[in-house]
Amino acid sequence: MKKTIISLFTIVMLVGLSNNLNAQNTATDAADANATIISPITIEAVSPLSFGDIIAGAGTVTIATDGTRTTDYQAFSGDQTGTVAAASFNITGQGAYTYAITLPTSDVTLNDGGSGEMVVNNFVSNPAGTGALVNGASTVSVGATLNVTAGQTTGVYVGSFDVTVAYN
Repeated sequence: MKKTIISLFTIVMLVGLSNNLNAQNTATDAADANATIISPITIEAVSPLSFGDIIAGAGTVTIATDGTRTTDYQAFSGDQTGTVAAASFNITGQGAYTYAITLPTSDVTLNDGGSGEMVVNNFVSNPAGTGALVNGASTVSVGATLNVTAGQTTGVYVGSFDVTVAYN
């Protein structure tokens, strides 16, 4: 009987020790969670893309991002410049983040309010492709090429194009 009690006592002790050993194999700790909300990126057109005054003829007129104008046809001559400027956009957002610039990839049509049309294409920007916000602000300049056809109707031609910016 004494052996049975000792055996039972030994079994109870072993079972108790094994439960304690299993309990010591787990641990719990807490981790913090956080999030930062940043300012949305915005774009505002400041000045339009302006090709200036153009004498009728066939060819192209290109405005560079610095606002300089070049042409590739003979009918354009003289100093009939009118207002010549690259488009300008103010970009605002968070601190020193960078952003991607998306320009039109297809032709944009300008029209004179009647049947006259001209096509603008080959859009370029400065900065090109990606810009950086400095203290939450930046400027993007946009140039393009205007295609003038022979016999272009005289008049004022207008149209619009989209420039998109998005955080990288």
